Amino acid sequence: MTFGCTTFSLVAHQGGFSAAYGTFCMFVWTFCFAITVFIITCEFTHLHSCLSLSWGNFTAAFAMLATLMSITAAVIYPLYFVQVGCYPIGCEVRDFRIAASVFAGLLFVTYATEVFLTRAKPGQVTSYMATISGLLKIVQAFVACIIFGALVNDSQYGKYVATQWCVAVYSFCFVMTVVVVAFSVTGKTALLWFPFERSVVIYTFGAVLLYTSAAVIWPVFCFDSKYGSPRRPGLCAKGRCPWDSQLVIAIFTYVNLLLYVLDLAYSQRIRFVSHL
Repeated sequence: MTFGCTTFSLVAHQGGFSAAYGTFCMFVWTFCFAITVFIITCEFTHLHSCLSLSWGNFTAAFAMLATLMSITAAVIYPLYFVQVGCYPIGCEVRDFRIAASVFAGLLFVTYATEVFLTRAKPGQVTSYMATISGLLKIVQAFVACIIFGALVNDSQYGKYVATQWCVAVYSFCFVMTVVVVAFSVTGKTALLWFPFERSVVIYTFGAVLLYTSAAVIWPVFCFDSKYGSPRRPGLCAKGRCPWDSQLVIAIFTYVNLLLYVLDLAYSQRIRFVSHL
């Protein structure tokens, strides 16, 4: 909480930010700070007992999400706003931005440490979102958001039916993953008329198959010389190049495929506890 408050205070006071990248970083730091304050307040006042939430699942899911968001901001902010020299922003602004970057890194380390310390241990009875499988669900959704960001950045996914299929795969798996997380966080899994844990394993297996198809189709229709370009076009503008977006999508498609495979392996070794 202290690191988060210090980071966005340094940026707001003198460091400064601009464009979508800076706005995203400020959103991450203020969002994480606000939710952390909410969690601490509920812990001290026992207000969480009045909420329709599985508190263990909620805090575990937030810690993982905050870890991913904070490391993204800790990389983006210094990359776009920190410089070695003082010109043209001035030495004082530069120093504030360097300090903000340091505290942003410390914020990530803090959340990552929390995830490491609170994760489920072998044989331990705990909430689903604290297990490896549950934490992977948050990472999968986060990676899918990166894919969506690249898709809308002039990726030309509508050029072929095959690439549109890949978009459908990304969208379906993202929605289903969010549904699994939502049911776990709200503690409503016990109210379902079908076995939730078995359904999650079946969905994860289906997601592996779907992502495997996307991992084959997307590179072929984007980088094969018959359909796309195996090399980056020389006249492609930096930041507005469809080839760059297609490459990002291809990379993170394989990342998410790996995550779903790991999820499938771990999900068969755990038992769900919805009320923790």
